[in-house]
Amino acid sequence: AEGSRRAGTGVVGARGGVMQPRIQYAKTSDGVSIAYWTLGEGRTPLVMTAPVGWSNIALEWQLPGLRAWYQRLATQKMLVRFDYRNEGMSDRGIGDASLDAYGVDFDALVTHLALQRFDLVGFFGAVRPAIAWAAAHADAVCHLVLWSALAHNRDTFFRGDEARSKERDDAMLSLAERDWELATETYAHTVLGWGTGQTAHEYAKFMRRSISQADYLRLRQSARQQDVSPLLPKITAPTLVVQPRLARGMEDHSRLFASQMPKAQLVRLESGPSIPWENEEGTRTIEDFLRHGATRARKERPTPGFQTILFTDLVGHTAMMSRLGDAKGRDILREHERITREVLKAHGGTEVKTMGDGFMASFGSVTKAVECAIALQRAFAEHNASARPEALEGLSVRVGLNAGEPIEEDGDLFGATVILASRIAAKADGGEILVADTVRGLCSGKGFFFADRGEFVAKGFEEPVRVYEVRWEA
Repeated sequence: AEGSRRAGTGVVGARGGVMQPRIQYAKTSDGVSIAYWTLGEGRTPLVMTAPVGWSNIALEWQLPGLRAWYQRLATQKMLVRFDYRNEGMSDRGIGDASLDAYGVDFDALVTHLALQRFDLVGFFGAVRPAIAWAAAHADAVCHLVLWSALAHNRDTFFRGDEARSKERDDAMLSLAERDWELATETYAHTVLGWGTGQTAHEYAKFMRRSISQADYLRLRQSARQQDVSPLLPKITAPTLVVQPRLARGMEDHSRLFASQMPKAQLVRLESGPSIPWENEEGTRTIEDFLRHGATRARKERPTPGFQTILFTDLVGHTAMMSRLGDAKGRDILREHERITREVLKAHGGTEVKTMGDGFMASFGSVTKAVECAIALQRAFAEHNASARPEALEGLSVRVGLNAGEPIEEDGDLFGATVILASRIAAKADGGEILVADTVRGLCSGKGFFFADRGEFVAKGFEEPVRVYEVRWEA
């Protein structure tokens, strides 16, 4: 056993004719043994966190698909895989599961292997420790790859709004405390899909062998306190943020996440599973990025110029459809769409997309955007006043605007500017127009009337945003 902890390189044992890398150990400054192995050679090492959610560098080598993926990545670089404390082959039962503790583990590995400059890849929950280390050691990281990235645990792997996500996270922790086996089975089926059967069952067993119940509970509780959002602007290395197709529920978060790093690009995968080694498109994207410093895959890019983003939302849409039925409800929606498109065209707005009960549009002029918002509310008010009494359906629409430099991809717009415009629209009541302070400032002296509505902290943003209501009534 002591021999396996000695430094050095090489492979031992064989499984299916494939030699297994020798597991070795690095000692941390607080006395924890961190397990690792290396594979291949190359000028720039590639250090990788666990691509399966839970780390066990011995068990991983027994998975043929993952083993082949490691060998593929190691053809051009020296691949370094390791287990953080409390997982896999590293020391377990260590009380501290904080970002600082993971940083100590990483420091030990880098020092032990005398790594000067290397590429770093973080997956799933291990994205946050990778970000924290890269922000603190900017000179050491050549390229950073983040797969299915979350800046904080409020955006869990469960889709839905923040309150619902927290409820499900609480339920998962409660289940893990009471029934560890059932909790791992539930987690595996939730992540991989409820139709994955034996695959999910094997993943649950892998999880139980990789981390103990007590260590899992410590890790999850600690993860709730982890928020690396303030560190994102400090990431100076070229960064690739990969969003798997199955993570579409996290689109807004991923766009905002990538936009806060100076040299980051966001690639959304069009096919394949969320597990990286089974996703050929994702693997090629990573390889291309590490080879060239920028992927040639379809990616989001800045648009030329400053844009004002306008969102509309038809209030009470779901209740209306339930009350009227599909046919009559669709008639109301068509009238909403007709009015909106006519007003957008009259004021030089570009329709980016419709979401069924709302629109997203862009304007090159902030003045035209606010004028359009006012015209929209007046058009809907006129429609409601002239509607036949028997219709009993007025069109109550809320509007939100923000201005900035969004990100464009294939005719759609993304980024923090767009997300904030959407959040502002959601704060408005029916018949209201709310705008960001940026919009109000740019409209100074243009004859509009604004009322201060105070500040609020928009989901996904750290700083409070001050919004103003545009008074549009004649």
